[in-house]
Amino acid sequence: MNTLKHKDFIGTFNYVEEDNILHGKIEGILDLVTFEGESIKEIKDSFIEAVEDYISLCAEVGKEPYKSFKGVFNVRVPSILHRKASLVAVKKNMNLNQFVQKAIEDELKKEDPSYEAYC
Repeated sequence: MNTLKHKDFIGTFNYVEEDNILHGKIEGILDLVTFEGESIKEIKDSFIEAVEDYISLCAEVGKEPYKSFKGVFNVRVPSILHRKASLVAVKKNMNLNQFVQKAIEDELKKEDPSYEAYC
């Protein structure tokens, strides 16, 4: 899956062979907002337009454009990974939740070095 970014929005898109078109959607929102194009330039332009339209629509109706996250989610992993992570967490004087949180934070820092500013 390919991704695009505009402002704080991420879009994913892929090639739809039967229609010979690039088709995508905005991720991280409650609504389904799609966009499409026949070239990389068109899909980028279409994504930016979809984001701007969505932001405007949300402002008009007084709606928060981003999906709300509670901070709680289930993660399914193989039992051996669960066991090993639990044991490493104990060695590091952490509980499993702290261990997983740190692992996620470490990956986010790799992706965006300014990540700590969000915490």
